[in-house]
Amino acid sequence: MKLSYFYKIIDFSIILLLVLSAGSLLFVFNRNICYAIFLALLFLAFIFSRKKLRTREVNSALLTGVTIFILFYINYIFAISDQTINKYAYYFTVCTVSILTFLYFKNDKKKDIFIKILHFILKLILIHAVFNFFAYFFIKNNLSIISTVNNDYETFFNIFFYVPKKCIVSIFGFEFCRNQGVFWEPGILQIFLNSLFFLEAFIFKKSKFLLIIIAFAILTTYSTTGLIILLLQVVVYIYNEFKVNKLLFPFIIVSLIPIYLVLRVNIQDKVQGEKEASFQKRFFDLTQPFFIAIENPLTGIGLDAEQFQKFRKEFYFTSSTLNYINNQTGVELKVSVIDKGSSNSVMFLLAATGFPTAILFLYMFFKQQIIKDKKWLWMSIMLISVMSEPLLLRPFFFIFIVSGFMSTYQKLMIHKQQFQ
Repeated sequence: MKLSYFYKIIDFSIILLLVLSAGSLLFVFNRNICYAIFLALLFLAFIFSRKKLRTREVNSALLTGVTIFILFYINYIFAISDQTINKYAYYFTVCTVSILTFLYFKNDKKKDIFIKILHFILKLILIHAVFNFFAYFFIKNNLSIISTVNNDYETFFNIFFYVPKKCIVSIFGFEFCRNQGVFWEPGILQIFLNSLFFLEAFIFKKSKFLLIIIAFAILTTYSTTGLIILLLQVVVYIYNEFKVNKLLFPFIIVSLIPIYLVLRVNIQDKVQGEKEASFQKRFFDLTQPFFIAIENPLTGIGLDAEQFQKFRKEFYFTSSTLNYINNQTGVELKVSVIDKGSSNSVMFLLAATGFPTAILFLYMFFKQQIIKDKKWLWMSIMLISVMSEPLLLRPFFFIFIVSGFMSTYQKLMIHKQQFQ
């Protein structure tokens, strides 16, 4: 019995760190320590694993690791500017953590356990997010400041976190601070809340009341991307429910109204209102890296984020290119240069690694074998998420790329055995 609890604690801790690695403030302030703990837990899990490592699983993991290492090494060698070895060491750590995590749960046939624990952890994040939102109204005058190089955060004893300078919004006369939970910004919290909505609505299908709570929590992030993903999921959910029980249709349709109203105000504010700079930044992050990739199509400019920032600061659109973007999209691009990293991790990957590597990674991303039920919807959520936040090369998302690689190599090994 005690040993059983030990395994449960290990499994829970691994998936918790996997989730928190994707933008939590714990990793922002203690990244190296957190990754060291993560790796130690994984090695501990393998040492005390009840099942021996299967040869096919190990071989596919090794082939995946070697493939990614070679691609990163080629990128490092052919980068157009000097790259910092520490940045590549970080990516190697992400790769190692992702491979070991997937290998551990795959080898022990714990895919269902992985999803169940993920579901439970996301519910804990939901509970914290709800308290985080309401607590602000009572503790906003008793917050202390914690700082990183790029941002200042206000916290209440490192339990609740806010950025009032950037995140105070007013909608329909109601003023509140956008909810970011334990993450560095609201846009990341909404990813995990939308992931929870997906698991609850389409995998576990236990509580409609919980879906309402999740939807409310997503509204409190006031994230355009989050609201769009939520609206997409609700439409799919309504379609499924309508086929089962048509009497529920009017009630579910009513639930769309607040989501639509908040989303409409949000988009108007982002496109033409006070928050237009945020929209312009994301639009710039969508377009500029693509044109950088066109000029460096084979190996990109390098994965060093700091070098990428320096390069993009000096990369200007020609007037003809700018006119082409404006004409094709119907949106006027007002930002001409920026010295920050890209919020769009797909386009960053394209500019940093070139077309061959980026396309291969994205192909493996979509070939993931972790969540198969309603895979098109899950991958839509994941793709929209990594195109709105710099998270694709974080363990929680990179594990899907690893899953695609390992599954592909296993199929090749099976086919090879059949022909021998």
